[in-house]
Amino acid sequence: MNTNFKQPAKRLMFLTYGAGLLTSILIISGVEYLSSRLSPNATVPTQPSSPPTLATPAPAPMSPEAKLAKEDAASLNLLGERVSPQQLAERSLSISQQAKPLTPAEKAVAQKAWQYFERNLDAKTGLVNSVDNFASVTLWDQSAAMAGVISAKELNLISAADFKAKMSLMLTTLTKLPLYKGELPNKVYNAKTLMPVGYGQLTKKEEIGWSAIDVGRLALWLKITAAKYPEFKPQTEAVWKSWRVERLVKGGQMYGTQVVKQKENYNQEGRLGYESYAAYGLKLWGLDVSKAMDVENKSAFVKLYGQSIPFDIRDVENSKANNYVLSEPYFLDGIETGFKALPKAYADQILAAQESRYKATQQLTALTEDNLDRAPYFVYNTLYVNGKPWSTISDNGEGHNRLRFLSSKAAIGWHVLYNTPYTQKLFDFVQKNLSAKDGWYSGFYESLEEPNAVLTANNNGIILESLLYKQVGQPLTQWAEGTKP
Repeated sequence: MNTNFKQPAKRLMFLTYGAGLLTSILIISGVEYLSSRLSPNATVPTQPSSPPTLATPAPAPMSPEAKLAKEDAASLNLLGERVSPQQLAERSLSISQQAKPLTPAEKAVAQKAWQYFERNLDAKTGLVNSVDNFASVTLWDQSAAMAGVISAKELNLISAADFKAKMSLMLTTLTKLPLYKGELPNKVYNAKTLMPVGYGQLTKKEEIGWSAIDVGRLALWLKITAAKYPEFKPQTEAVWKSWRVERLVKGGQMYGTQVVKQKENYNQEGRLGYESYAAYGLKLWGLDVSKAMDVENKSAFVKLYGQSIPFDIRDVENSKANNYVLSEPYFLDGIETGFKALPKAYADQILAAQESRYKATQQLTALTEDNLDRAPYFVYNTLYVNGKPWSTISDNGEGHNRLRFLSSKAAIGWHVLYNTPYTQKLFDFVQKNLSAKDGWYSGFYESLEEPNAVLTANNNGIILESLLYKQVGQPLTQWAEGTKP
């Protein structure tokens, strides 16, 4: 996950100022014109003149894209309803689940997802390329790789011996990563050389800070690994002990670092959704994340297509951070912990809003963030962000609604959790439209009506862990610990 929060670009601020100035000029001109018409020397006609009859041109037909944008804008009602205290307390998974073997179609989906890792897992380091055939990796994506390797073993896609070799190598490498200032893992590494690098480049050593959210996800998967496979517990603990993890928290909140113009910023990290999800991983290792996991005091609600959804009151205007509302932290929390980090009621509403959008527009909707196969190469597909409904933006706030896409991982993640007629439509759409030679494409563009033809570790890893969840019938932390449903 890209957690670099930035203010909107200055050119957008300039355009806003310019638009206001033009409006003022037009208003002043209008007032002067009316004054001249109403001056004492003005001639007032005694008979109203009949205006010439003009044919009213027929309105131009609205494109499907414009029609959808209009309906999305009209779907917003700022008067959302808070969930009740009783609903808020229901953080455990209440959907009836039971272990079920994968269907042949689901097994084929898993085999296809594993092909990504066969192609992109480095045999010398055990790290996995975040994006196909590009040797750059983040801890968020390496967590997806860890989930993918475990899932491949449990779904009988690889042998026990192969699993043991891959996991041992992966954990060994994590203990010897060159750390940012000797403290915590850099946000990005060259997956082959382990050199710290910046986003999008492989050859220049660059320390750009650490992400508490990325480390939090890895922390959760280290715990799952140790609980399910005790032989790896010494290695998982060695990874954790090799890092200055106390730097990840301050005053009950998560903190990350960002280097801008060679200056380090140490800032609170995370907004409602990702914040609590990642904090739960740190909590499992004994860190104080009490404020990060307090969802009620920072949430408000809006209605979209009649469904109240939660959002973080800390937005770009008052905190310089985008308050993305999207699917991934919610379905991941359900699959991995059984909604121990976030209220299940929030996930219910976020899925319901997307289904309501489909019912109103016939546009299948499963939104979250991911890479793109074209510029700007990474966007957040949101239900709501910074006061705007159904917006797709890059991390600097630029709008890219034309590149909004149905997400493969969101479609399958929601389906294994809820298994409704709507989520079945999502799953079927992915199967039919998003298969690639070496994995599953990240999604399908709404406006362009074509695949977002990029292959990523996170997308394919989440697909694998989703199908593992379906097979074992339990949140994966409970399954790993041997806890009965």
